[in-house]
Amino acid sequence: MSPTAATRPVPADGSHERPLPPRDADAVLAALDPEQREVATSLSGPVRVLAGAGTGKTRALTHRIAHGALAGAWQPTQVLAVTFTARAAAEMRTRLRDLGVPGVQARTFHAAALRQLQYFWPQAVGGGLPPLVEHKAQLVAQAASRLRMRVDRAAVRDLSAEVEWAKVGMLTPDAYPEAARRRGRDAPAGLDHLATARVLRAYEEVKTDRGVVDFEDVLLLTVGILEEREDVARTVRSQYRHLVVDEYQDVSGLQQRLLELWLGDRQDLCVVGDASQTIYSFAGADPRHLLEFDRRHPGTHTVRLVRDYRSTPQVVGLANGLLDRAPRAATRARVELVAQRPAGPAPEFWENADDDAEAARVAAWVAGRLAEGHPAREIAVLYRTNSQSEPLEQALSAQGVGYLLRGGERFFARKEVRDAVLLLRGAARADDGSQTLGALVRDVLSGAGWAEAPPAASGAVRERWESLAALVALADDVAAARPQDRLPQLVAELDERAAAQHAPAVEGVTLASLHAAKGLEWDAVVLVGLSEGLMPISFAQDDADAVEEERRLLYVGVTRARERVVCSWTLSRTPGGRASRKPSRFLDGLRPSSAADAPAGGVARGERGSRRRGASLSRCRTCGEPLTTAAARKTGRCEDCPATYDEAVFEALREWRSRTAAEAKVPAYVVFTDATLVAVAETNPRELAGLAAIAGIGPAKLERYGEQVLAVLSRP
Repeated sequence: MSPTAATRPVPADGSHERPLPPRDADAVLAALDPEQREVATSLSGPVRVLAGAGTGKTRALTHRIAHGALAGAWQPTQVLAVTFTARAAAEMRTRLRDLGVPGVQARTFHAAALRQLQYFWPQAVGGGLPPLVEHKAQLVAQAASRLRMRVDRAAVRDLSAEVEWAKVGMLTPDAYPEAARRRGRDAPAGLDHLATARVLRAYEEVKTDRGVVDFEDVLLLTVGILEEREDVARTVRSQYRHLVVDEYQDVSGLQQRLLELWLGDRQDLCVVGDASQTIYSFAGADPRHLLEFDRRHPGTHTVRLVRDYRSTPQVVGLANGLLDRAPRAATRARVELVAQRPAGPAPEFWENADDDAEAARVAAWVAGRLAEGHPAREIAVLYRTNSQSEPLEQALSAQGVGYLLRGGERFFARKEVRDAVLLLRGAARADDGSQTLGALVRDVLSGAGWAEAPPAASGAVRERWESLAALVALADDVAAARPQDRLPQLVAELDERAAAQHAPAVEGVTLASLHAAKGLEWDAVVLVGLSEGLMPISFAQDDADAVEEERRLLYVGVTRARERVVCSWTLSRTPGGRASRKPSRFLDGLRPSSAADAPAGGVARGERGSRRRGASLSRCRTCGEPLTTAAARKTGRCEDCPATYDEAVFEALREWRSRTAAEAKVPAYVVFTDATLVAVAETNPRELAGLAAIAGIGPAKLERYGEQVLAVLSRP
């Protein structure tokens, strides 16, 4: 049985830790690993952190801010930490508060810009800021109507997305056609680029006529005011002296321009990102801002976070294997993860006859896990498109398994949650401290239908109980992290979470798209629909860049798993249909040759590289015996046969590796393992192609170390 969330060992990245406020700046650093500590102590910019999945980037960022504040180097109110979701911003504020550093502004780009725009609009423009429209659909439909275009709901949705893409790229309607063609972007809704440009122009006219602004206008107008009013820019820069940007690989051109205006000619900027998790280019995200940061900011200090505390070596191996097979150009600045957790089960690979069979298999597997005692909230089923959820919902319901559809009704919008918060708000006025916070919340919510034991019934009754149980669990978390907090503080946190849509964990298997799963994690993850046409998606097939973004999307899905990952695909869409589907190309070299012959539990694959380059048939080049270990397959000989390399060459390679690892402040094996060095010494290649043929040297390592290794080998 897997440990529950309450008993699971706390990972070193602190993702499940709610620490008490430290006494001083040094205490903030005590629990960090060397690379995280390097981030936390690099208090003057520019700083770039290349942080892989599960490496504790949020921990490093929050501890950097806390260290700067507690050391007296920074004023918390002069720090602006920017991220991409309200949930992530709320989580950052919570962690900083737990570290004893309240007052830091942790916001999304839009929230920070809106706050500034509302403050400066009266003096810069005059009057009040026009109303903000949250949804473009009605305005886009009216714009199309003005042009006598007949558009359905899908066309309106696609045109709305194109409006957003053009605006975050700071493209006017006149500039849009050429820019879209140059970037290989197809026009939406069956239109050509010129017709789309007319819709963009009409949309702006409709918006002006109504006297409203949209979300992209918030950024554009803030940029405009900061560019035109030096006094306003000077005020903002004096307020925020230290800037931190999380998920920097997702920054758009418009957000980058706003960041530059916030910064001015200063260098107090720390950015954190992972180019391998760029999955929002369709919305304007551009990883070049991260990749080329050191060119724009000479003297940049770059730190790589490579220690993965989230996932087992088997999950990490699968994730690294996905990126190993990417074209070299797509792996620039890649972070190769190094697992820190104990070994776990091998990834499973399932081949299914059709979508219904796949859904039934997933539901049966999930039900089996729950019967063993694994919590439902620690299991997720992820898919490429939202339309794939229907058979999964039906199959889980048939098994009596509760699920949460991410993207469905929001937690704080549920009636039982709204009623419970009202009850807690009323009780907060009478909180005299005679009960513990957890006991008081349980007493209050018992009147709303909560009980210690879950109800035997399923459906709405069970969902109601799960919602209330999540509030009870949150109260326990707050009491553990901040013992001084009482019910008024808990209600304030609930209000903050509701505003940020930062819901507490609710019991139930999660169903979510791969895009919606970004930033989340579970013990077990099932990735369904991994067939050509769905992964990569059909409309990406003819675009090499789009295909690589699909690979990164799958990488994001794999790295959501802590302990177990299942990769599943189908041969046909419907029962009895022609078996014309093929497994995703991204699984080539990672999955067994025939998953259909696997046992019922699915095909398990060992550690990364065990079947690479025909390894299952490899034999010792000296004695001809089969090679049974990964190290033997790398060197091409079994352990009993004598080495054939020059000892001096091997020692020279080891010395180079030691120096390189020391400079990068990583363990030596992160550069190359001993087995890889032996293979290099025995093969003694003289060109990059020969070096690339050695197991253990993927595109990223070839680009980073290839020329250095060849230089060592060429020494007399």
